[in-house]
Formats: sequence, structure tokens, C-alpha cells
Amino acid sequence: MSLFKARDWWSTVLGEKEEFDQGCLCLADVDNSGNGQDKIIVGSFMGYLRIFSPHPVKTGDGSQAEDLLLEVHLRDPILQVEVGKFVSGTEMLHLAVLHSRKLCVYSVSGTLGNVEHGNQYQIKLMYEHNLQRTACNMTYGSFGGVKGRDLICIQSMDGMLMVFEQESYAFGRFLPGSLLPGPLAYSSRTDSFITVSSCRQVESYKYQVLAFATDADKRQETEQQKLGSGKRLVVDWTLNIGEQALDICIVSFNQSVSSVFVLGERNFFCLKDNGQIRFMKKLDCSPSCFLPYCSVSEGTINTLIGNHNSMLHIYQDVTLKWATQLPHIPVAVRVGCLHDLKGVIVTLSDDGHLQCSYLGTDPSLFQAPKVESRELNYDELDVELKELQKIIKDVNKSQALWPMTEREDDLKVSATVSPSFDSVSQATDAEVGTDLVPSVTVKVTLQNRTVLQKVKLSIYVQPPLVLTRDQFTFEFKSIPRVIQCKFRLPLKLICLPGQPSKTASHKLTIDTNKPPVSLLSLFPGFANQSEDDQVNVMGFRFLGGSRVTLLASKTSQRYRIQSEQFEDLWLITNELILRLQEYFEKQGIKDFACSFSGSMPLQEYFELIDRHFELRKNGEKLEELLSERAVQFRAIQRRLLARFKDKTPAPLQHLDTLLDGTYKQVTALADAVEENRGDLLQSLSRLQSATRLLILLLGLWQKLSADQLALLEAAFLPLQEDTQELGWEETADAAISHLLKTCLSKSSKEQALNLSSQLDAPKDTSRLKKHITLLCDRLAKGGRLCLSTDAAAPQPMVMPGGCTPIPESELEERALEQDSAELFTNHRHLIAEPPMPEVPPLQGVLE
Repeated sequence: MSLFKARDWWSTVLGEKEEFDQGCLCLADVDNSGNGQDKIIVGSFMGYLRIFSPHPVKTGDGSQAEDLLLEVHLRDPILQVEVGKFVSGTEMLHLAVLHSRKLCVYSVSGTLGNVEHGNQYQIKLMYEHNLQRTACNMTYGSFGGVKGRDLICIQSMDGMLMVFEQESYAFGRFLPGSLLPGPLAYSSRTDSFITVSSCRQVESYKYQVLAFATDADKRQETEQQKLGSGKRLVVDWTLNIGEQALDICIVSFNQSVSSVFVLGERNFFCLKDNGQIRFMKKLDCSPSCFLPYCSVSEGTINTLIGNHNSMLHIYQDVTLKWATQLPHIPVAVRVGCLHDLKGVIVTLSDDGHLQCSYLGTDPSLFQAPKVESRELNYDELDVELKELQKIIKDVNKSQALWPMTEREDDLKVSATVSPSFDSVSQATDAEVGTDLVPSVTVKVTLQNRTVLQKVKLSIYVQPPLVLTRDQFTFEFKSIPRVIQCKFRLPLKLICLPGQPSKTASHKLTIDTNKPPVSLLSLFPGFANQSEDDQVNVMGFRFLGGSRVTLLASKTSQRYRIQSEQFEDLWLITNELILRLQEYFEKQGIKDFACSFSGSMPLQEYFELIDRHFELRKNGEKLEELLSERAVQFRAIQRRLLARFKDKTPAPLQHLDTLLDGTYKQVTALADAVEENRGDLLQSLSRLQSATRLLILLLGLWQKLSADQLALLEAAFLPLQEDTQELGWEETADAAISHLLKTCLSKSSKEQALNLSSQLDAPKDTSRLKKHITLLCDRLAKGGRLCLSTDAAAPQPMVMPGGCTPIPESELEERALEQDSAELFTNHRHLIAEPPMPEVPPLQGVLE
């Protein structure tokens, strides 16, 4: 960053929402006043042509009304403006305006005014050429060594050079191999056109070569422009610069020495007439425009380079001599003589900021006012400091860091779920198997009593549920805060009534302390109402096809949930408990409670963990194999390309067969990777359902509070996405280990152990399963979940009689495995338990 800013001599803003580019700015004595004062000519893509002659009363003044000499709307977009000797029979300067399909040449003249409004300027169209091809840019000069006049060369968008000898069309030639047009310049010393092709090569074409490459037969001008007939053009010289060029400028201060300057995207080059590099400079910032000009030191050239950091750098050859800050990003820069001030730098931005500035170090005229001095009374300062410290202390005690209580009602969020499904489903996949996927509308209401700013509403649902839109942004004013609102979706969104199943591989029994409730009143719409209004068995069918059966005892206070898939038990079990709580709350009963006294189903849970981990490892192997095959595929391609480019090609030696086989392997591996990703997402969803079921059973088993359940959910269900680099296993293992070493630790030795700050993918799941088993064991032996400071010290645990101590080492963990096998048995053993006598046989129910 420069210490100095460009000194603003005069500036203005052109139009409103107009656009400009590097060809839209020109400085010249366009009205032929003869006083050596330049005028600023600006054309815009909106078709406005403006001519300025700045006359500031003092430095830094803005534009005055008399500074604008002329403003006219030419209707067509203006691509480039140039001033030269473009009219035959006179050496007066005229203005050439290039449109996309037209070239117009105007004369600019002024009439002395007799009133205070000043001189009046007008333009007169001298001639125009209608172009048969869309123009890109143009250059002018004394082509072929003509004296006293300038010819114009226009480059079209398809790479054709069209030469106009003032009022007449001369010829048109296509540049060989042209794909996209590049910058174009004319060198009078070598009488050649220089451009940069789409191959990133600087190319030079002699004018004589272009002129004499014509056919014998003469065609009409329009045919010449359309066909560009002629012999094959031969380039004079080329230079590969390896990047696209932004602009080209020819500098010739005498007839003996001239230089070709090319501004690239990362470098600028100075070339000799024959295309050899004189010097080059690597730029630190992305350039936007440049202008070489003469230097006071003999044998050197100064260059102005503007960049996208709003900086203007001045180089003497390759040495940075000055850097100055501009108020905008320049797309065009020129140097001229304005109002008898030589060397004024004129810059134009793409949005119309036009500024005339100069380089200097003028000091700022602002001076800071003197501070009123007074004698210090240290006794008064001590009293004031104590009062301020007391205020700060009182504030810290009375409120937290964030004043949530004062702004509690600034914003309220509520959600309302529609009681019925949408008439036309909004689901992306309308069908799952033979089932139609329904959708339901959720209305989210935001209420605010103060004006808020940029409120972002995010909505999240658990898979496999999806949203049509999960992000909303509202432009209001507020302070950074987070407000949450939770809502429940109808069960029928993913579950339909089904037939109860007689057999099931997985069963759970939930005990309650209140009389049994008819399932019809708990799940209306999932069963037909019977005569006795008592339904004790009900079937559920998920959209994916899985079935869950719910049984209620008529005499005892127990409910059984059973299914063929272990993870499918969670949703119905959770819904049963929530609906029982809502039912008894409506009855005015507040002491309702549920409990679980069976064995924890860790074996089934571990099988889902192993399945998920196996898919992760399989995905890593497939991606590694895909990477190897991709490297092999590219290597074979390079070998084949080298064979095809060889002038005397050697036999392929079955490289084409190897390429085809490798391509098929890459395609097959890519399909396998995508299929494995889909299986991994499905496995993660199953694992999350099973995890929530395990947390629910732990809470019922040990009578855990809501805070303790939230702590378990935070440990077992991290919020980050499951990826190959960071998966669920290592994240959950780190969180569970932290609980075992803090609130569930038995001694201070465990609390002294520090966890590694880096999470690495485990080799297997044995460590995670040991920690989960150990967590359940410590909860069973009196451990409590709490991360507050009061629970930092090891808490004495109330051990039931005959319980073994909690293991503190790996050896003790091995011994624990045998004990845990008895404490946390395979949940399939629940099938062998004595059936509930109050529930009638399923055969009779189904009959």
C-alpha cells in the first residue's frame, strides 16, 4: 500500500449505471483548437458520447457545467473512440467511433458564444461504414507509409481484419487459426499489425503481406467483407507468452528504436521489433490497464499500470518507481495536457468514475485541534475510577455477557404443521417402491417488535425426511442472536397402517405406572375402531417396507414393540412414550412415568456400528483404487498422444486396448463409489435411529433427566457430516472417552489423562464398543452425567451389593468384557422371556 494517494485535480461521475471499457477513453485536441490543450473523449456501452475540457477553479473541484463541451446519444453501444486524420483532403483531426456493426467518423467544432453560456460544440457525421461482421476493436495509422492521413483497421469477433482507406473500403483478411479476437496495435516503424491470438502467442503481420494477398478478380465491398478472399497469410514472427493479453501498445520515440509492450494477466512484456524479449516484469497484483510513455532517463521507458487493488504503479523499465492509491479500479488510463497542466493522469473505471490526477505528496490541510489542557486532580480521578469499577462489577453480576433477558421478546419463532397432507406431493422422488411419498406444509411465523437486520431462518429435519427449502434470509436490522423452535411432524408422513406381525427378531418391553391405554386413542387413524373401543395390537408399515408391531396389555401396565429390524423400533417406541405422556397430561395426571428393565441391546447396536464402519473402509478402498486407475488412464493417454503427434508413428502395441479397458474400469469404479456412498448414507441413518433408541432406553433404565439425555445425545450424535476424513466412529469415541474421563471417572488418575487433539480414523471398532459398554456399566453403578464445575472432582458412587469395581486399566477392561456379557446380554434373548400373560396370542388377534 502506497503512503501517497493520487492527488485529485478534477473528477466526475458519468451517467447512471453505464458501463465502460479500455477503448472508451481518448485524449486529443479533437476540435483542432491549436492551443495544445487536450480534450477528454469518453464513449459508453449505452451509446453516450461525451467530450470534456476540465477547468477547475481550485484543485479537487468536481465537474462544472461548462466542463462538458458535448454530450450526444448515438444509440448504438460505443466500443472504441480514436482521434486521427481520418478524412481525405485535409489533415484536420477527426473523431472515429466504433460501434458493433458500424464505423462513424465525425468532425467536432465549436462556435464562440455571445452570452454567458460559453462556446457551443457540435459534431457532424463525415462518413460511415456499415460492417457485415461484428466488430471487436480497431487501430489506426499510416498503413503502407502513406503521408498526411490515417487508415483504420477493424478486427471482427471472428478474427477478420478489415482495412478502410478513409471513406473507402480496402480489403479484409482472416487471420490464420483465429478463434477469439485479441488486442490489436499498429507499428509504424515496421508497418505491421501486432495482436495476441487465442493460442497465447504474440503475432506480427506485415501490412504489405495483407494487402498483396488478394485474388485477381475484384468483388464488391460487401463480398470482400463477407468472404475475406485472398492468399494464405504468413505471419512475420510469433512469441509465446503463455497467457492471455489485456492490451498492446507500440512506443516509438524516434525512428531508430521502437518497442512493443504487451500487458498480460500476470506479467507485462517489452519486445523488440523482431519479437525478441527486451525485458519482462512479473506483477504482484492482477492488472486492469496500462500505458507506456516517455522517460526522462535516456534509454528507459516509463509504464503506468493500474490493477484491481485500486493502485497505480509507475515502472521505469522493470523498476517500481512510484505507487499511488486511486479511488476506483481503472479500466483505461491516459496522460495528456489539460488547462496548461502537462502530465495529467486521466483514469476511467468500468462504472463511469472519471478522474484527472497528478502524482505528488501535498500535505493534508487538516490539523487536529489542540486539546484543552487542565491540571489533573488525582484524588478526583481515584474517586471516579472506583465508581466506574463498581458499576462494571454490578453489571457483571446482574446480567450475563449477552443480554438475553432484556431482548427476550425481540423475535419469536413458531411453527405450525398443516393437519392434512398436500394435495400434490412436493417430494422429489414421488414413489418408494409401491408407496407414494406424501408431503406436508409447515408454516413458520417470525414475530418481532423491533426492526431487525438480515434474519436467516434455517430448517433442519432428520433423514430420511427432506425439505423443499431449508434456508430463508430476510433483510432487517438486529444484533447477532440465535433463536430455536422445534416442531413435530405427523407420523403418517413416513408410516402407514399395516398388518401386525406374529413373529419378530427384536422386541422391547416398556413398563409404566398407570393403567393400560387403548392404542386406538393413542394412534387414531392407524386402526379400525372395534366394538369394545379397545385395541391392544396395532401394526405399522414404513414407506421403505419395514413393519413394526405394537402390543398393549389389557390388565398389566406394559407395552411391547417388536420388529424384524432393530433400528425400526425407535420411532414407534418414542412416539408411544410421547403420546402416553400427552394422554395422561390431558387427564390431569402428573406422576406418569415409563421405565425399562430389560437388558441393554448392545449386541444389535454393535452390529450396525460394524456395518457402517465396513462401508466407510470399503469406500476408502474404492476411492484409492479409482485414483490409481485414473492415474493409469492419464498415463496411457499421454503415451497415445505422443504416438499420434510423432511424424513417424510407431505401432500402438495394444495401447488402445489398454486405454479402453482402463476406461471401463474407471467407469465401473466410479459407479461402485457412488453406490457405496448411497449405502453409507442409508447405514448412517439406520445407525442414528439405533443410537436414539439406545439413548432412550438408557434414560428409561437409569431415570436420566433431560439435561443428562441432552449430554448423551451430544456425545453419541455429533452435528458434523459423516465423511471419509472425519466419521461418526472417531467423533463419538472422543466424546464418550471425555465423559468417561470427567464426570463418569472413578479416580483423579483418569481425569489427569488428556485426549489427543487430532481425530484419526480408527483401524476397527473394538475400542469404541468397549467405551460404550464401559459407559453403560458406570451408569448402572451410580455414575451421573454432569459437566459443571461442581462435578469436576470424582464423585463417590453408590455401589449395589456384590458389584465389581469399575476397571481403570486395559487389563481390567478385559475382565470387564466377561462381566458385561452377563450384564448387557444379547437382546435377542428377550424373545425367550416368559410372554406377558395379559396379552392374548397374536393368532387370535389376527383372526
